Amino acid sequence: MREIVLINITGEDRPGLTAAVTGVLAQAKVNILDIGQAVIHDTLSFGILVEIPATHAGSSVLKDLLFTAYELDQQVRFTPVSEEEYRHWVSGQGKPRHIVTLLTRRVTAEQLQRVSSITARYGLNIDHIDRLSGRMPLDLPEELGKGCIEFSVRGEPADPAALRAEFLSVAQELNVDIAFQRDTVFRRNRRLAVFDMDSTLIEAEVIDELAKAAGVGEKVAAITERAMRGELDFRASFKERLALLKGLPESALAEIGAGLRLTEGAEVLFAELKRLGYKTAILSGGFTYFARQLQQKLGIDYVYANELEIVDGCVTGVAVEPIVDAQRKADLLAELAAREGLRLEQTIAVGDGANDLPMLGLAGLGVAFRAKPLVKQSAKQAISTLGLDGILYLLGYRDREGVE
Repeated sequence: MREIVLINITGEDRPGLTAAVTGVLAQAKVNILDIGQAVIHDTLSFGILVEIPATHAGSSVLKDLLFTAYELDQQVRFTPVSEEEYRHWVSGQGKPRHIVTLLTRRVTAEQLQRVSSITARYGLNIDHIDRLSGRMPLDLPEELGKGCIEFSVRGEPADPAALRAEFLSVAQELNVDIAFQRDTVFRRNRRLAVFDMDSTLIEAEVIDELAKAAGVGEKVAAITERAMRGELDFRASFKERLALLKGLPESALAEIGAGLRLTEGAEVLFAELKRLGYKTAILSGGFTYFARQLQQKLGIDYVYANELEIVDGCVTGVAVEPIVDAQRKADLLAELAAREGLRLEQTIAVGDGANDLPMLGLAGLGVAFRAKPLVKQSAKQAISTLGLDGILYLLGYRDREGVE
């Protein structure tokens, strides 16, 4: 009669160990039902589920494996599995899978405990845990750290909205980011990424900087803040702010453009997206004058933003149609996806303001980046702890896979 046995091997990792173990099993013509291996700090954990045939060679395979493990200075444990238990395991392979991603400056046991407790409470079983971030030196200042742990979980939460709300609450409490997304073929097969510009790709709201130069900084900043929180209609607020810039000399634009700073992680993210074959775009309620500068610096494929009308060397304060507002951003995302022959599931959208929400909701992966509370609560995912390159972790990429 055939046997089903789970074999667990642990010990110091060394070359040739897997070949030696499977060599013993091969001699007995054993079938492999499941297999997994992990190495943490040079310590191996190797699990293999096997079906042992009812033959003479099969009857001695466990004894032979025990002897081989002893020679290799490994510990081995055998656990019999009934056919009923195996059938139950097989029946679970159709269950949906999700990815929970923890992003933080420094990974702590409390963070892992809180995340794993929430997943268990909502009936999700953790299958795999992987570290996507690089190895972190002990003396590295916390503000320079970058940690990411990915959990692959099985099952379907009874109340996904409540699960997301609890993850968001814990993320705010512990100053981390927690992403929850369905694990599909599109997660690592996205090919178009679109970005808001102001306070997303750059660490400023350009219209506020223009307003300071025009002497109306406080008035415009107050309107901008309310618009980004979703308290004002974007089109109306944009026209109101732009009108206050009337008479600003064109010479002020170059000076402001030279002082704009890229957001943390922007250059790494775009270098990696380009290497991976992504098309990229700026979809901004800001101005094309500054967006073109970023296009040159980061190698961005498409730019859609608002024109800053200048007559006789001065800003007119008149809005030029079409204004890139919330709906226009979503429409442009759909148009670009169609132009590139992509499904919307293959797109990424990143922004920080309420006027970004329609495109964040339309994209396969919508990320609220360092966003206002309303936007974080409404978006599919949010990143506030790390830089823009943290988006790569949501795609499942590891630091060691990055640009040299």
